[in-house]
Amino acid sequence: MFVAMNRFRVARGAESDFERVWTGRETHLDGVPGFVEFHLLRGPERDDHVLYASHTIWASETAFQDWTRSDAFRRAHANAGDNRALYLGHPEFEGFSVIQTVRPKR
Repeated sequence: MFVAMNRFRVARGAESDFERVWTGRETHLDGVPGFVEFHLLRGPERDDHVLYASHTIWASETAFQDWTRSDAFRRAHANAGDNRALYLGHPEFEGFSVIQTVRPKR
């Protein structure tokens, strides 16, 4: 598995607009090979921003890379630049290969 994350520093006062943009958009992830699940995370508040992260789980890093070159990726990010005023700086990408997964015993 591979976890792809983007960290966003959202300007104080713009949190509702940021969340509305994300929850109201079409992700174009349904049916993408290797896509497992997506989470939008709200993190700690700082003096000038609130930290958010998009957290996407993929079956493999290859599946993630394939998605970044797909039409679905281009459609999902077509209007990404329209909301720059909500952010402090550029999003920061972080990619992780999963080493261990622990689940409850059933």
